[in-house]
Amino acid sequence: MDYKKVTEDLVKWTENYAKKVGAKGFVFGLSGGIDSAVVAAIAKRVFPEDSLGLIMPCDSIDKDREDALKVAKAIDLETKTVDLTSTFYELMKASFTSENKMARSNIKPRLRMTTLYYYAQDLGYLVLGPSNASEWYLGYSTKYGDSGADLMPIANILKTDIFEIAKELGLPEFVINKKPSAGLWVGQTDEDEMGFTYEVLDSYIRGEKIPEKEVKEKIDRMHRNSAHKRSMAPSFKF
Repeated sequence: MDYKKVTEDLVKWTENYAKKVGAKGFVFGLSGGIDSAVVAAIAKRVFPEDSLGLIMPCDSIDKDREDALKVAKAIDLETKTVDLTSTFYELMKASFTSENKMARSNIKPRLRMTTLYYYAQDLGYLVLGPSNASEWYLGYSTKYGDSGADLMPIANILKTDIFEIAKELGLPEFVINKKPSAGLWVGQTDEDEMGFTYEVLDSYIRGEKIPEKEVKEKIDRMHRNSAHKRSMAPSFKF
């Protein structure tokens, strides 16, 4: 793959879409991970002065915030920090504290989505989503959370290709080498949670054979069970 050309085409496509809908700029979450860093770098090329990265800690890992600030400094990106920790706990207090770890954790990206749209509507910006093709295939995102966006520039790009595009965009090595994680809790990584690597997943999505039958079955099951995340909610038709 010619990653230089793909990167140029990706930036141009994003720019054309923004012009078509009359967007004044872009706003997006800046998590300290590679996907949000790539989205941020694309945004900066389209809107050098009107791209805003929101750092939204929510009972989060301090290192992720530090990494997000390093990315912002590297690409000269404007950021604002909105700490959602107290909001998260107020919601727990006002409702109940679930014993379901994922039910609790998924509130965090949904609060972030709400925050992004608050800024976007005020500024006349579009919300950019960070989902890549590998995560999209598995449904490895929070419905109406990080998957809630106006534009998803990298949703057709596999995770293993994202690393190469990050290099083309000149992103710092630390974010390229960082283990992918949703940052839902300390020590959580995408690959540990999925039970297989992105290399294996991307090979399977490309149509290549993978040796482990159990892994194939798990990927198929995750893809099938997450179909609802890739489509609008069904509605009755007369």
